[in-house]
Amino acid sequence: MVTFDSPLDRIYQYLLISAFFLLPLTVLGNNIAIWLITILWLSSGSYLKKIQQIKSNNLAIASIIFFLVHFISLLWTTNLDWGLEILRKMLPFILVLPIFLCISKKANKNFYITAFLLAIAISEGFSYLIWFEIVPPYKYGDVVNPTPLMSHISYNPFLAFAIYLVLNKLFSNEKLSQVERAIYTFFTLTMTFNMFITGGRAGQVMFFAALVVLAVQHFRSSQIKATFIALSTIILITALAYSSSHLFQSRVDSAVSDITNYNIDKNTAVGMRITFLLNSFTLFSESPLLGVGAGDFPAEYERINELNSPEVDLTVQPHNMYLLVLAQLGFLGFLSLGWIFYLQFKIAMLTRDKIIQNIGIAMPILFLIIMWSDSYLLGHYTSNLFILFSSFIYSNR
Repeated sequence: MVTFDSPLDRIYQYLLISAFFLLPLTVLGNNIAIWLITILWLSSGSYLKKIQQIKSNNLAIASIIFFLVHFISLLWTTNLDWGLEILRKMLPFILVLPIFLCISKKANKNFYITAFLLAIAISEGFSYLIWFEIVPPYKYGDVVNPTPLMSHISYNPFLAFAIYLVLNKLFSNEKLSQVERAIYTFFTLTMTFNMFITGGRAGQVMFFAALVVLAVQHFRSSQIKATFIALSTIILITALAYSSSHLFQSRVDSAVSDITNYNIDKNTAVGMRITFLLNSFTLFSESPLLGVGAGDFPAEYERINELNSPEVDLTVQPHNMYLLVLAQLGFLGFLSLGWIFYLQFKIAMLTRDKIIQNIGIAMPILFLIIMWSDSYLLGHYTSNLFILFSSFIYSNR
């Protein structure tokens, strides 16, 4: 049964469960659930008590500070319109995460996780229907890259995290029936296969990283055994995927080719990412303490690009969360971002719930890895994934 303390808390819990379920399926539905909770919380009184709840959670404070650094940077930015757009994207860090940390409950973790996994199963099923050409291409998905409900940039990280959640449950000491184990095992296999018929390279790297984290977490008595199992599994899956999935093979080959021929042609998928990183680092080095402000990255990047690589397309963000924060907010912003992840590890290590502890350590590790390839706390899907799971993993309740 869903645990709640009052009629209002009951509404919160069911809306939270619906937010987890709707996240992989619909932007609108997920936003409605999240903002209904936020509006209810903001309009339901007991404000002194709520302020104390937020103050008692260090992660909530860190999240608010991360937002406020963006807000304060508007003082030295010139493009206020773009600065306000970035601020809009960062709103969940001052409104949603601090509030959700106050209302989510660890006791309801199975309902939150199950709702999310059920939605992933639906999304995955839709992906297979397109891949087998049972239904026509839809939105982002087609036969070549069947990710219908979100782009592969977000879909594959979602899939990787879902695989981690299922395997963590299978490897834990939880009592599962034979039927449950069979279902979870089948789900893991279908998600793993789906991972390599879709084109998200960051999610595939995240998947391999998740396997390493799982091995370390569940074979703690023998780290040599953990390393051997993780590396063997990664090599086997990579070899099978490369030999059987044309899309995976072509994505790997193109990445290698883009890197090898970078000095010849920089206008490739990986080549542009490398250029974005180099130019963004140059931009950061010009204003290392405070950055250029939340609104000036596009204009300042265009200036640097014109000097260093005029033949390469422009960008409004460097597809790297670290360099985006460093360029916009300097070391001040980078420290505020780092504090969030430090507290996540610290809180997770102190919890006695083994499943919560494992997820609480794995999630920041996986995000710290994929944020090298894109600004994953800026986009709707992955930032909400980060916030929703953080809300109960690091909650005081």
